Amino acid sequence: MNKEEIQNLIKELIEKTTTAVREISINTEDDGKTTWFSIEVSNPHVFIGRGGEGLFALNHLVRRIIEARMPNTERQENSPASTVMIDINGFQKKRKENIHAIAHMMAERARYFKSSIEVDPMSAFERRIIHEFLANETDLKTESTGEGLSRRVVIKYVGGI
Repeated sequence: MNKEEIQNLIKELIEKTTTAVREISINTEDDGKTTWFSIEVSNPHVFIGRGGEGLFALNHLVRRIIEARMPNTERQENSPASTVMIDINGFQKKRKENIHAIAHMMAERARYFKSSIEVDPMSAFERRIIHEFLANETDLKTESTGEGLSRRVVIKYVGGI
C-alpha cells in the first residue's frame, strides 16, 4: 500500500468512530524508516483517553490491515506496516519526548553510579524508543528483561571506550 492509500484507510477508520478528521499530514523520520501520519481530530479523547489505549489500538489495527493487503512474498519483519505510526493531536510525539527524557535521566544515573538501572515496565513501543535513543552511547548498553506486563528496559553501564 502506498502512503495515500494508508492515509485514506486511517481517515476512514477514524470517521467510523464519528470523530471528524480536520487535517492529516505525513512526515518521514530522519532515519527514513518510520512514516508518521499526524492527524488533527475534533474529538481526541476517544483515542488518547486512558493513556492512549485507543490510539495504540488504531495503530495496531492499521498495521494488521496493511499486512493483510500485502502479498505473502512481501510480508516480513521490516514490512511497510511496521514503519507506520499514527499520531493524534500530537499525543505520540509528546509521549516520545517524555520517554527520551526518562531515558536520558536514567542513562545519566547509570553513568553516575556506574551500575545497571531498571526503568519502569513499558510497552514494546516505549522500550524500542529507549533502545533506539541510547543505541549510539558507547558506555551504555540496553536490554529488555522480564515477562509480559512487567517487561522493562535495563540500562547497563559498560564503561568508557
